[in-house]
Amino acid sequence: MTGPVPGAYRPAGRSLRVVFAAIGLLALVLGFLGFERLLLARPGTGHDLYDVLYYDLQLFVLGAEPLQEPGPYPWQLQVARFAAPLFTLLAVVEAGRLLLAAEIRRLRARRARGHAVVCGDSQFAHMLADRLFTEGERVVVVRAEPFGPLEYRRRRYLGVIGDPTSSEVLRGAGLPQAHTVYACSDDDDRNHAIANAASRLIQDRRQPARVYVQVHDPELCLALQARRLGAAGSSRLRLDYFHVDDVAARALHRYHPLPWTTGRPVRVLIAGRGTFRRAALVATARHWQLRQAQAAPGQPVPPLHVALVAPDASAELALAAARHPFLRTACQVRPYDLDLEGLADSGVLRDGYDRLYVCAPDERNGLQLALDTPALWQQAESSVFVPVYRQAALAAAFHGDRRHDLLDEVHGRLQLYPVLTRACDAELIAEDLTERLARQIHEKYLQSQVRAGVRPGAAPAMVDWAWLPESLRRANRAHVQDIAAKLLSLGCVVAPRHGPTEGAPDTGAGRAIDDRIDELARLEHERWCQERRGDGWVYGEVRDDVRRRHPALRPWDELSPDVQETNRDEIRALPQVLSDVGFEMIRLATDPDEPADRTGPPVPPRQTGGPDGSPRAPGDAPGERIG
Repeated sequence: MTGPVPGAYRPAGRSLRVVFAAIGLLALVLGFLGFERLLLARPGTGHDLYDVLYYDLQLFVLGAEPLQEPGPYPWQLQVARFAAPLFTLLAVVEAGRLLLAAEIRRLRARRARGHAVVCGDSQFAHMLADRLFTEGERVVVVRAEPFGPLEYRRRRYLGVIGDPTSSEVLRGAGLPQAHTVYACSDDDDRNHAIANAASRLIQDRRQPARVYVQVHDPELCLALQARRLGAAGSSRLRLDYFHVDDVAARALHRYHPLPWTTGRPVRVLIAGRGTFRRAALVATARHWQLRQAQAAPGQPVPPLHVALVAPDASAELALAAARHPFLRTACQVRPYDLDLEGLADSGVLRDGYDRLYVCAPDERNGLQLALDTPALWQQAESSVFVPVYRQAALAAAFHGDRRHDLLDEVHGRLQLYPVLTRACDAELIAEDLTERLARQIHEKYLQSQVRAGVRPGAAPAMVDWAWLPESLRRANRAHVQDIAAKLLSLGCVVAPRHGPTEGAPDTGAGRAIDDRIDELARLEHERWCQERRGDGWVYGEVRDDVRRRHPALRPWDELSPDVQETNRDEIRALPQVLSDVGFEMIRLATDPDEPADRTGPPVPPRQTGGPDGSPRAPGDAPGERIG
């Protein structure tokens, strides 16, 4: 993926140049033959080979001495005297195009609309731009390193050379009209500067572009996501931070779903101390949790057993389980505090595993271990995965197509997993924190409705997220965007979850919610009503999606107790929704009526008239009462 994209280069320009060359050669040959016949037919005209060649070349500058006299001329000369000036004209046009190519590309980039802007000189930025272009996106690349002529020709890029943290450079890339911006340099602070400059350029747009910022430290990435979630209510900008390990781990089970058969547990081993191990552990547990939720009624789903092997396996499991409580329910994880080098002799591999992950801090050591340890291949029922970052070309050598499969994959059991290549997935990057929280809210709604006896598919909202109408997706996203207002009203903030530990202070979020549950539920209902009325909905005793009638579109005091309680339950579920993605609510203010200290002008405690989203009434998903 780092080289030219197959199929991206269109040979139309080359074919046109071949035609031009053929016209010039034809004019030269026919002109030579025509002048030779013309001069032989005119008595008393002395000439030699050099005279004929000189007259022939004069055709390309729109004139020749023998043509000053009237004809008739041989047919070869008739053709040549028109073809030669045509070739000259085409050559002048091509020379002008080449001289002005950089300026033309600059103007095209500045006037681009509905495109993606990729900023950075990193390998990941190059790979992401290639992937986007292959998928049919219009791409403008902003980088400090000049493009080579072959890159322009082969990749068909629109490129801007300059500092991507400069507003003028980003404006030259057409960023105010872009739909997505990716900040993917090798320096985190530079990526933040790109996001700051982008936000200033698009803050006044009615539908601002999405901005995705790459962060190279997974812990810092999670902390920044928490801070963005707490500030999302003050800005319409769709901004999120991503780490390549997280994106690639979510892509892992899309390309390689876990195999399973009934009658025995599914066994997975994750070995090593590499940064990919926790992402793989969390993604595997989520994948299995989703399988359990999507299983048909009565269909048995085997349990998932995970072995975690590393010198710090017990400590890593404690941290991961504290941050992601669902790990304990989605799978059974057993730690083995062993060195990666002693894995083959430890007896851990004795029972066999459906899948193994070798996540060494140095990917060369992990690759060497996987290549030199046949015991791993023998105990793998499916595959041994080795995540690699800098060895994407070697992974392609192992896993090319049948004609270009250069290396033996040990009967398909050895899998080099190119993390950067899999992380270049615009769809998965777009599944940012807002999207994942919105999906989480919807999944919890489905589970509660099924427990209440509602049959899947009985209502527009009773379907999986993939089939949910876009209007209801927007409603859930808006519900997530309003979390910032709820946090401010409660005097709480969101932070990466560290789990309950002995002697740790109580975060107080539950008490803050209980103290103000009626107020928050009322404010949320009022916000939803205002948004729905702005979209043309009115009150009706019976829900009618076609005529836009809804029975919940009335004042809070007129709602039935069941509907009010449903709204309260949604507010109470907020800490659990956040915990599922690794966050917790922490109360800063001691008095629920006294907001936490903050700088800057006061912010209203809630947003009204948001784009979508609300608490739900019976038969509705959270924020989905239009579905």
